[in-house]
Amino acid sequence: MSLFRKKSLTAMLANAEDSTNGLQRTLGAGNLIALGIGAIIGAGLFVRTAAAAGQSAGPAVTISFIIAAIGCAFAGLCYAEFAAMIPIAGSAYAYSYVTLGELVAWIIGWALIMEYALGAATVSIAWSEYLNKLFGGSIPYEWCHSPFESFTDSAGVLHQGMINAPALLILGLITLLLIKGTQESAIVNAVIVFIKVGIVLLFIGIGWQFIKPENHTPYLIPEGTAAVVDSAGKVIADYSPFNKHGWGGVLGGAAVVFFAFIGFDAVSTAAQEAKNPKRDMPIGILGSLVVCTILYILFGHVLTGVANWKEFVDPEKGREASVAYAISTYMTGYGWLAQAVTIAILAGFSSVILVMLMGQSRIFYSMSNDGLIPKAFGELHPKFRTPYKANIILFVFVGLFAAFVPGHVAGDLTSFGTLFAFVLVSIGVWVLRVKSPELERPFKTPMVPLVSSLGVLVCTSMIFVLDATTLKVAFGWMALGLVVYFVYSKKRSKLQNPSDIIPKASDFEKH
Repeated sequence: MSLFRKKSLTAMLANAEDSTNGLQRTLGAGNLIALGIGAIIGAGLFVRTAAAAGQSAGPAVTISFIIAAIGCAFAGLCYAEFAAMIPIAGSAYAYSYVTLGELVAWIIGWALIMEYALGAATVSIAWSEYLNKLFGGSIPYEWCHSPFESFTDSAGVLHQGMINAPALLILGLITLLLIKGTQESAIVNAVIVFIKVGIVLLFIGIGWQFIKPENHTPYLIPEGTAAVVDSAGKVIADYSPFNKHGWGGVLGGAAVVFFAFIGFDAVSTAAQEAKNPKRDMPIGILGSLVVCTILYILFGHVLTGVANWKEFVDPEKGREASVAYAISTYMTGYGWLAQAVTIAILAGFSSVILVMLMGQSRIFYSMSNDGLIPKAFGELHPKFRTPYKANIILFVFVGLFAAFVPGHVAGDLTSFGTLFAFVLVSIGVWVLRVKSPELERPFKTPMVPLVSSLGVLVCTSMIFVLDATTLKVAFGWMALGLVVYFVYSKKRSKLQNPSDIIPKASDFEKH
């Protein structure tokens, strides 16, 4: 059988519309925008902004956000076309199965595990850091960091991480909520989104008056900037590589903060649960992207103006909880805001984890229904109609990463998975326009192939400015995925039935 056999859209949509045995359509446009904002405004804003500024871009992290947003805009337009035309759970995986074939679909599905599962792990680690900040650092370093993390404090004491217990706690609670139901999860998410957007606006409004122009000078990290070291002389941040200073650093920062934008494509994983996907999916995807991009640029400008970017890499200053540190240290008289921000961030991170775990479980659900992974991933709870076994298995997998892998490693791998998915979705829109121009498209990506080509170009360039270790691990993960496909998935695919391999143009027209 061909490695590029395609799934019939008729079969996919028939399964999607099975309201008795399938997922329930309970989400409107407002729910979808809230899901997008819920995923976008989180670790990317409150943690990755400071990380990108301190490690690569300096105050020019605002430009990094603009570059990342442009790449997202190109990919987002492509996602919107697919999501309206093919309203199926599974996001880019499902789109690729219909347009590019099974092998490409498998590759992108495997890459999406890095995006959503590791994204959830990264945010749960950030949640742990801010919880410790709220408790005044009372959680021992050993119990809220991975075994691969250590630092020497100002007293000369070496601290070695053991397990990130708070990260495991929040993952378990969110998993239970997701098993309970999609509508309940969406309501909780909407409340949290309202709170955290309000806090972000409050920080921008109040923080603007505390901006020091000298913190924005120079705007780019100069070449030859000395490395930042801890009390024991261990290098914390090295600015000698090309992607750690100047315009190379701005591009490197864009690759880091790209993690912050994964929320808009998480919206597409809920297409099978949208009431009117042809209208609501483009609104949810593009609406959440526009709102959050504006907030990100303003937030980055204020944060790097209030505190010097170098402080965001120092574990004894602003590395662990950068926003709360900046407020408590430099915004005199607003200590209460630091506490409010910390609480809002904890709630906000919870909504990000919720959307990431929800998105990954829906991708597993689709892949299981296609026979590519075990049936357990596609089994729905008899009462709640949620893929509960997928949620439980996902908790174990994500929990292991959250407990034992450093946050920056998981975050960079998440960026790779996101960028890779964006590249293939951008290619898929162009391919389908050429092969099947007559298909009904409720939403059309403008200026194809220009927009899709730019999406491929921008996202590919950001993949290659990720650090070498991240790329090695990512490509190793993709190689493992190919082994799994050829050993297990290929022969169990439901497309072994030749009658369901190639979709006809009429299949699309009916829907």
